Amino acid sequence: MKQQIRPALVLFGLLTVLTGVIYPAIVTGVAQAAFPQQANGSLLVRDGKVVGSSLIGQNFTGNAYFWGRPSATGPMPYNAGASGGSNLGPTNPALADAVKARVALLKAADPANTLPVPVDLVTASASGLDPDISPAAAQYQLGRVAAVRKLAAVEVQALIDAHTTGRQWGALGEPRVNVLALNMALDVASTH
Repeated sequence: MKQQIRPALVLFGLLTVLTGVIYPAIVTGVAQAAFPQQANGSLLVRDGKVVGSSLIGQNFTGNAYFWGRPSATGPMPYNAGASGGSNLGPTNPALADAVKARVALLKAADPANTLPVPVDLVTASASGLDPDISPAAAQYQLGRVAAVRKLAAVEVQALIDAHTTGRQWGALGEPRVNVLALNMALDVASTH
């Protein structure tokens, strides 16, 4: 029995050091050298303080800000510790009720807006943490944000355009607007 336990413990210790210390150290070192911004959480800083990550959505509810996709995480929105979608199917009455309530909220925030409500403003993403909205969702909110901030629509449009990211490698995904980065730029534009 001792002949079997000793090699097993040595192998266990060796694999623990290899996979628990050496491999993570190498991967962390390569990530820090090649992708330092991403390896450190893609944090966005304003006035020397971290205000969020460009990879995780935040709950903006004020009319002076662009709103992101709804979050299905609990107990609070955009809770990275509880990432996950709502798991409600398209025929589920609870999803239909939630979408109707979100549409009503958007219409109440901007009653003069006659544009169709983009689907990404009323449905949660699979992770519940999506930091981006479609350019159509940004366009839908442009009038409300410009009016509340007393900015010209063309100025807000320029900010949307500056914060719109195209398809990855020109073919993958859809164009998107990072809500936190756009709202940070709006804050700067409003103070000048």
